[in-house]
Amino acid sequence: MIQDLFQNLNTAVVVIIFFGVTILVHEFGHYVAARLCGLVVHVFSIGFGPAVWKRKVGGITYKIGWLPFGGYVALPQLDPAGMSRIQGSENGDSEPSLPPVTPWRKILVSFSGAAGNILLAVCIAWLVYLIGMPATTANQDTVVGHVDPKSSAYEAGLRVGDEILAVNGIGVDKWSQFIQESSLYDQVNLDVRAEDGTHKEILVETEEWRYGARMVWGVDCRNRCIVGKVAEGMSAEKAGIEEGDVIVAIAGRKVLSTGHLVDLVSAYKDQTVPVTVERQKNGETVLETMMVTPAYDEATKMTRIGIVFSREALSVDTSISIHPRPLDQLRFHAGAIFRVLASLVSPQTAGQAAKMVGGPVAIITQYVQIIRASIMLALWFTGFLNVNLAIINLLPIPVLDGGHIVFSLWETVTRRPVNARVANALVNAFAVLIIGLFVLLSLRDLDRFTPAGRFVRRFFGGDAEAAGSGLAEGDPAQPSAAGDQ
Repeated sequence: MIQDLFQNLNTAVVVIIFFGVTILVHEFGHYVAARLCGLVVHVFSIGFGPAVWKRKVGGITYKIGWLPFGGYVALPQLDPAGMSRIQGSENGDSEPSLPPVTPWRKILVSFSGAAGNILLAVCIAWLVYLIGMPATTANQDTVVGHVDPKSSAYEAGLRVGDEILAVNGIGVDKWSQFIQESSLYDQVNLDVRAEDGTHKEILVETEEWRYGARMVWGVDCRNRCIVGKVAEGMSAEKAGIEEGDVIVAIAGRKVLSTGHLVDLVSAYKDQTVPVTVERQKNGETVLETMMVTPAYDEATKMTRIGIVFSREALSVDTSISIHPRPLDQLRFHAGAIFRVLASLVSPQTAGQAAKMVGGPVAIITQYVQIIRASIMLALWFTGFLNVNLAIINLLPIPVLDGGHIVFSLWETVTRRPVNARVANALVNAFAVLIIGLFVLLSLRDLDRFTPAGRFVRRFFGGDAEAAGSGLAEGDPAQPSAAGDQ
């Protein structure tokens, strides 16, 4: 319990630091640009709501709000009255005595927040490139590691070892992209390259999974079969398989995933076959081959050799350190958010894309999972988050930075500012909409990713068991056979 407590505290601290730095650089970008351009600054705040700490220096109030999901710089010349009240500024009244600001200065100040996030993302990308990060199964390639023989994908001709090149004509080179594209449609046309180099097209229906998201059921990516435990008295132990071994082949056939191994073990029931494993000896990786006899296990109702896979190794391969180029990282980050935004405005995919959108709770949940896997992966995710925040903030929506840029461009073209009442009405209206959206997303995320969903459903008389925290064992989106084998 003490160890778990310290782990949770350490994870919480890292989440606060990474998330806080993301907010800080955004607001600091606005702050620096405003000071350089000669704008009046009332408040520099990390977080919203009442202050847990604040200090006034040189006429500027610096504070930390109790609600950490954001921040703001109160600029009365840029935002005469609207958001300053909602953000909690003590200087919310308009100040007509302040000199007007030229449109180009407003644009520079508005853009500088996103620029700060992009600059931080670039620095993170270089750090990840120089230091390296563990490989993840979802971001390596699109080679199929397992296909359930009972699935429609198998019936359509998809096989282990196939490489998925495109989904409905859109190229994919990472498994996460395949999942994202497939989740948007009821039916997908896969451009596939088989192991022998031949090409084939596979048309397959997607199926509804948890929370209404869609997926190609029964298909999984490659993952390493790392032995977590060896069952006493079973064939694996008798053959000499040890904890930490990586099973790479059985009966001369290369093993691409845990699910693939399950199928192969079942195929060789009651037959003695060679199993090749990678093993660490004196700091070197060596291959060793031993003979095992798969047998039916009455307790688990499946054919086994007697091992338990390492669950942590299914999504993150700490044995492989990759060094993605900074530009490739930034392209991936930007491409992911642009693809979601494009899906949201397309009538064909808007409904499914909306189910994929998450709020602060989803982000924090992802942070917790990633931090526990690898601090470098968490750093990479912070870069991803910064690029996403920069792009979203530049959308031409009142209350966002992009909205202020549009107002300034209007002023540049018409040579007069947007009517203050109209601007404030638009800013306030969209502020309420965005706050409402955040609340709805947070409630949905709590239901999806935390045990709180059980209590909500129980309170309303719904299915309490349908909600939970994360994936349940046996979910089709989870790598097959993550437990005993």
